[in-house]
Amino acid sequence: MTAGTTLTHQTTAEHELAALQREHGRPLFALLLRLCDGDRQRAEDLVQETLVRAWQHPEALHADDFDSVRPWLLTVARRLAIDARRARQARPPEVGDAVLENARVISDHAERAAAMLDVREAVKTLTPEHREVLVLVYFQGASVAEAAHTLGIPPGTVKSRAYYALRALRRVLPGYAPDLR
Repeated sequence: MTAGTTLTHQTTAEHELAALQREHGRPLFALLLRLCDGDRQRAEDLVQETLVRAWQHPEALHADDFDSVRPWLLTVARRLAIDARRARQARPPEVGDAVLENARVISDHAERAAAMLDVREAVKTLTPEHREVLVLVYFQGASVAEAAHTLGIPPGTVKSRAYYALRALRRVLPGYAPDLR
C-alpha cells in the first residue's frame, strides 16, 4: 500500500464519520441526554465514544443486513450509557471542593499527643494547690464535694482554685483558650 492510498483511506473514513455525526448525532445526543439524567457533558462524551466505536467497526456500518445504521448506533450508545452508569455506581462518589470546605476536621493522633504535652507542661507552671484541684476535678473526674473531702478544704475553695487554675492555663495556652472557657 502506498502513502497516497493510506491518506485517501483515512480521508474517506473521516468523511464517513463526519457524515455519521451529521446524520445521527442529534438523535444519539437526545437519547444519551435522557440516559445521563440531563448531564450534557457526559452525553457528549458518550456520543463521541459511540462514533469511535463506529469508526473501529466499519464492518457493522456497511453490513447489508439492515437499511439504516441508526439502530446499531443507538444500541451501542445505550450500552455505553449503561456501562458508564454502572462504573459510576461501583466507585465512591466524587467530592467537590465545597463539600471538603464544610467537612468536619478530625485531628490526628500526633496533634492530640502534642496538645497533651502542651497541657502537661502548662499544668506544671501552676501552684501546687491549684494543680492538685485541677488534677482531681478535671483529669480524674472528681466532683467538687469529693475533691473538697480528699483535700480537706471547703467546696468553695475547690471552686475558686479551679477557676484561678483555668484562668492561669488560658494565659499559658492561648491557642487552647476556647476549650477552657
